[in-house]
Amino acid sequence: MAASFATTVPCWAQPPTVTAADYARAEKAMAYNTNPLVFRTAVQANWLPDERMWYRVTTPEGSEFILVDPARGTREPAFDHAKLAAALSKATGSSYDAAHLPFQTISLSSDSQSVSVTVGSEHWKCDRQGNACAVDSNPEPDTAAGGRGRGGRGGGGRGGRGGAAGGGAQSPDGKLTVSIRDNNLWVRDSSGKETQITTDGVKDFGYATDNAGWQSSDRPIVVWSPDSKKIATFQQDQRGVGEMYLVNTAVGHPTLRAWKYPLPGDAVITTIQRVIIDVAAAKVIRLQMPADQHRSTLCDDITCGGGPDIQWNADGTQLAFVSTSRDHKEETLRIADAATGAVHDVLHERVATFFESGNGRINWHFMPASNEFIWFSERDNWGQLYLYDLNGMNKLKNQITTGEGNVTQIVKVDEQARVIYFLGVGKEKGRDPYFIHFYRVDFDGKNQKLLTPDDGNHGVALSPSGKYFVDTYSKPDVPPTIALRDIDGKLVTPLEKADISKLLATGWKPPQPITVKARDGVTDVYGLMFKPSNLDPTKKYPIINHIYPGPQTGSVGSRNFSAARGDCQALAELGFIVVEIDGMGTPWRSKKFHEKYFGDMGDNTLPDQVAGMKDLAKRYSWIDIDRVGIYGHSGGGYATAGAMFHYPDFFKVGISESGNHDNRDYEDDWAEKWQGLVEKTPDGKSNYDSQANQNFAKNLKGHLMLAHGTADNNVPINNTLLVVAELIKANKDFDLVLFPNRPHGYGQPDSNYMMRKRWDYFVRWLLGTEPPKEFEFRAGGGAGG
Repeated sequence: MAASFATTVPCWAQPPTVTAADYARAEKAMAYNTNPLVFRTAVQANWLPDERMWYRVTTPEGSEFILVDPARGTREPAFDHAKLAAALSKATGSSYDAAHLPFQTISLSSDSQSVSVTVGSEHWKCDRQGNACAVDSNPEPDTAAGGRGRGGRGGGGRGGRGGAAGGGAQSPDGKLTVSIRDNNLWVRDSSGKETQITTDGVKDFGYATDNAGWQSSDRPIVVWSPDSKKIATFQQDQRGVGEMYLVNTAVGHPTLRAWKYPLPGDAVITTIQRVIIDVAAAKVIRLQMPADQHRSTLCDDITCGGGPDIQWNADGTQLAFVSTSRDHKEETLRIADAATGAVHDVLHERVATFFESGNGRINWHFMPASNEFIWFSERDNWGQLYLYDLNGMNKLKNQITTGEGNVTQIVKVDEQARVIYFLGVGKEKGRDPYFIHFYRVDFDGKNQKLLTPDDGNHGVALSPSGKYFVDTYSKPDVPPTIALRDIDGKLVTPLEKADISKLLATGWKPPQPITVKARDGVTDVYGLMFKPSNLDPTKKYPIINHIYPGPQTGSVGSRNFSAARGDCQALAELGFIVVEIDGMGTPWRSKKFHEKYFGDMGDNTLPDQVAGMKDLAKRYSWIDIDRVGIYGHSGGGYATAGAMFHYPDFFKVGISESGNHDNRDYEDDWAEKWQGLVEKTPDGKSNYDSQANQNFAKNLKGHLMLAHGTADNNVPINNTLLVVAELIKANKDFDLVLFPNRPHGYGQPDSNYMMRKRWDYFVRWLLGTEPPKEFEFRAGGGAGG
């Protein structure tokens, strides 16, 4: 131990003692301990037909129900909590108090004079003053209109989506549900009668199949027409596609799991043949076009951001959809005649690297009533909206949004008023460029207006009418404030301000937002730094990088307030500085920023991580830049091993969990989007060689732990075993943890075990002391890498 300690810690340093009590103190920073100490942080609006809304909020005492009347600008208790608790106690023979009522939802009577609630299997009606409660033998239908509103990061487009209860997709009128059986589609009406509507679906060539290789389900991928008469879907062709295999660990003969999982460079990959189905006639209309790639404008799956790239017109006679090329560089917007299947193109865009239609939501919008469509593009280095004419090919009318910063999601399009409401980032000077704000803009690009003026990261939820929205905003180090605004951004009434007094009383400290210089010494990159709550500035602390390199997201994730972010703060409490840095090559910034390492995935933002940590060490004397660790899961596991192999003199300790170490052994449509199509030279080399971690394993100098679940259907375990084989060949010492029968995310108790191994490894090799033996976390805890 002494020799190993001397290689990472100056000889004059005295290794600390880390005990089980220290682990227990650090564990207090985990989410399952901190989240219960935070109150009034969320409003889930339940809108009534008259535009009032109610919500339930947690308080230090319990909870309370609030009724809001936007027309009057009032916020008040939905009923007299104390009196209702007493009346309900008397009526039921049980004992309830005002802050602990035995229900979580309410239904307001049409005259607003009474509240109906359900306790167990009994329905009760109480007057709002709480004078009396009686059994409600004929409860009124729920008067909530539109549920919890819309907006924020939800789905877009038109028509019904897949995902109804039981794996089916319900029609907009609620009368029909479509589901998959034996590779074909069936519909069930409200009486329970079932009808088969396709008959030629077979194994590996079924209808509406949800199989992206790394994720799959029994739900049908369909889009109902608004009139509930037709379905837009596809027949997914996986005939001849290569398979992935997993075997379980058990006594006796193992069970083989095999499923279609195409890989980069495969000659045969998944394709789709687009169809429209007339449900009543059980008639399949095939679109008159070649098979499409199993791709999306937004992500690597055919469906994401609210559904597939499909939108109907109002009467179900036309279908708009986008075809994405295998390499994600070409997009074609097409219109199909629902009766004949005839198809014509209205837009084609090709980019040099990869195309995306927004962040978290597909943003193109079909407007046949005015013969127009809205298109999202990053052609000017920022995510912007463009207005096009449907009559013709590539007929641009005007650019709608301009300037620096991205449109991230269209929330609402008011076609009559010709106004777009959207979320955007990077448009407010002097603010964190990752903070989301809400805007409106006219179709002609005029009158753009910020609707959420407060500095912070905003989430919005519109009322069903679109006249109001709930605005929730916070920062990583500032708890949420929630307000109700009208659609012009005017404050209607404050709703909630988070209460974190109990959290602060424990000594909790928020992470510190940081801005450091990237690899070029010029570009600002942003992140978070977690410090021990009892930091002693006269001491030196090892620094640990928690990494997720993207390219589809970054290390930090949401810029919302959170009482815990994985185990970052808990790890810091053991005597480390922990950082998360969103390096170049991650989204939400400019297109140029995002495509920084396109075609060179082995980069993994690592040059920016190194530069950023060195920048911090220059500013803070208590950071020991000679003792650097790194860890991550999935893409973060890939980056961690890459860091240990490409920067062996800088990173001393790494923990790589479930890494996709060679993307030739990972899902085709993800790798081919970010690395490009596989290109081989006559000498057998490939453009994928530089991204394969096993090719550089011989460079390892520090301490590396690899971990993987043996039943990982996302990143197959072969990815880690490729690295293991090369480490053995190079005679390198390393540690390996395998989780039998566990998937990509491990689950409990394995996740807790992995977290404990992670803490132990850093304590042993960065602090230079032996960790407490077999510390046991609270059941149900744990944190992903």
